[in-house]
Amino acid sequence: MSLAGVEVFNALPAYELEARLAACCAAPEWGVALAAGRPYPDRVRLLAAADAASAALTWEDVLKGLSAHPRIGERAAGDSTEAQWSRREQAAAATEDQATRAALIDANRAYEDRFGHVFLISASGKTPEEILAAARERLGNDETTERAIVADELRKIALLRLWRLLDELG
Repeated sequence: MSLAGVEVFNALPAYELEARLAACCAAPEWGVALAAGRPYPDRVRLLAAADAASAALTWEDVLKGLSAHPRIGERAAGDSTEAQWSRREQAAAATEDQATRAALIDANRAYEDRFGHVFLISASGKTPEEILAAARERLGNDETTERAIVADELRKIALLRLWRLLDELG
């Protein structure tokens, strides 16, 4: 595994790195923690630091991270890196099946009514039916359980995007 991406990551000015990290996770505290931990000797240690930074996020930080995510099944607007990654991750949620699409919209609405924020799921590799089933299942969670799941889903997305960022830098 090439170290080039990590070497570039380590060498970027903090302001540029934090802007790139915001595309991975919109919680500023996450990017600040990763930038402050440089230099990283390799990808494994950088990803471990990213995982630890995710675990350290407060619920308020997680809500900041959620603010950058569109509803599942909605197309992220713009040409930013974050929007491109979001569209790529949610490609599986796109469906021509009108019944499934309507059910996803209903599940999103019910979820937002219940929890007060968007339904977040690491959608990469999941079918629309799997995403819908997860949304329906999670509607039965209590607030504490759901917050833990949302924080973990945000972590999964951030790590996936950080991996992509390192590939792009390398």
